[in-house]
Amino acid sequence: MTIRLPGADGGLRTYTPRAEPLAVTTGAPFTSRTVFSAAHVVADPYADVSPDSPAAVDWDATLAFRRHLWSHGLGVAEAMDTAQRGMGLDWAGAAELIRRSAAEAKAVGGRIACGVGTDQLASGTVAEIRAAYEEQLAVVEESGAQAILMASRALAAAASGPEDYLEVYGHLLRQAAEPVVLHWLGPMFDPALEGYWGSSDLDAATDTFLEVLAAHSDKVDGIKVSLLDARREIDLRRRLPRGVRCYTGDDFNYPELIAGDEKGFSHALLGIFDPLGPLAAEAVRVLDTGNVTGFRKLLDPTVDLSRHLFQAPTRFYKTGVVFLAWLAGHQSHFTMVGGLQSARSLPHLARAYELADGLGLFPDPALAEARIKDLLRVYGVEQER
Repeated sequence: MTIRLPGADGGLRTYTPRAEPLAVTTGAPFTSRTVFSAAHVVADPYADVSPDSPAAVDWDATLAFRRHLWSHGLGVAEAMDTAQRGMGLDWAGAAELIRRSAAEAKAVGGRIACGVGTDQLASGTVAEIRAAYEEQLAVVEESGAQAILMASRALAAAASGPEDYLEVYGHLLRQAAEPVVLHWLGPMFDPALEGYWGSSDLDAATDTFLEVLAAHSDKVDGIKVSLLDARREIDLRRRLPRGVRCYTGDDFNYPELIAGDEKGFSHALLGIFDPLGPLAAEAVRVLDTGNVTGFRKLLDPTVDLSRHLFQAPTRFYKTGVVFLAWLAGHQSHFTMVGGLQSARSLPHLARAYELADGLGLFPDPALAEARIKDLLRVYGVEQER
């Protein structure tokens, strides 16, 4: 059986879907790396909402997907940009997501860390931004989850220089109950974060970032770096204070960064591990045995899919992530909060299907084939009989 898929050139090509999924197994917890998947939210497709309405979330399907990730040994990074923070999910929705997911993690013994930001503010003074961070940090700590201090659009707009970042982050770290993860999200993921840490010069920004770490290393579990620059991440990783981990957020270069080199390695906190969950877990268990070659053999072929999903404009990668979750049977529809299902073209989605199917990511390839054909018909692409 073949399927006709639209290409970027405007024509149609023939593709033969895979008959069987990749065989993966569950097993013991990881021993060599700490690995989080940033997880997407499942919209309620029957809610009567507009793109400007508060998010209507299907809580049962959203929590079921987190149980899927935990079942493979992955930690869940909750209420991050993959969950459409600032792109459909407001702070009220994120707070509810944090509370529900943290309770579910406790019930099933899953690891969870949650995003702390300032998205209840559109803008504000540095003092107001600090208070907004404090409000969110309290919600995460009260839920029992680990905190991830996310980059703030409001702080990027309000800060007059590096000293404001040093003051805000220093204040938050001094009062944090437990060590946190600091998240440096680059402007390719959110253009409003240009010049974060007080400078558009990444070398200068890195120095400020490291100054925060040096002053408060006892309150920092690790850093998540999402700059899509492997060499910069490696250089930064080698300059970290002793005991502070590097969690790669590089969805272009993650296999080499996780595998590491003679001077160290990165742990992982990745949006691409939402669709790659079972395969990624299988690869890390191979790495746990010391088999770097086997790890790379499993994970290297996934990079083409990841680079496709995260291609510019990178912030719309969430559309491909949710699309693949629908094809894989993790949700019954391809609807997103904020209407973001329309953010990628049909050729882009068709290529995502082809790459994911080639990797064997769909537990039921026949279901994925039927669903992509249904979508293609909506766009007027009929299949040969």
